[in-house]
Amino acid sequence: MELPESVKVWSQFFHPAFMWILLGTSVYTLYLGIQFRRARTGNAEEEVKNKKGKLREKHYSISSILLAFVIIGNLGGMAVTYINNGKLFVGPHLLVGLSILALIATSAALVPWMTKGNNLARNAHIVLNVAVLGLFSWQAFTGMQILFKIIGSLTGGESA
Repeated sequence: MELPESVKVWSQFFHPAFMWILLGTSVYTLYLGIQFRRARTGNAEEEVKNKKGKLREKHYSISSILLAFVIIGNLGGMAVTYINNGKLFVGPHLLVGLSILALIATSAALVPWMTKGNNLARNAHIVLNVAVLGLFSWQAFTGMQILFKIIGSLTGGESA
């Protein structure tokens, strides 16, 4: 099945825009996680319990949605690349994207142990997610380089 050329062209812009939104969401979930950790380890009992429950629920909910959308965005980017080029370009952008998937899934898998108070799982969760955020930030910039190459090829400039 051949897609119309206009769909092929415009589909290349969805993945970068979507992933930039997810990067922003990642920063927000980091903020919520830090706030939750502060509330969990704080001392003002009743206020901390109330705040902790809300922060935990918000962090957990947004992170769960983020996990799903990072997977969808990653697979969508590969699908669009394959549809438009007939192949995937195996390079740093693809390999780091796949690494992000592995790290974020592993981090999410630690949650059951974290809820039981396992500090090793909590610390591993934090380390994995800081790594995800660092790699995700790098991905955003390499993705923009790829996008500029695509735009160049569409406007008759540099080829992709």
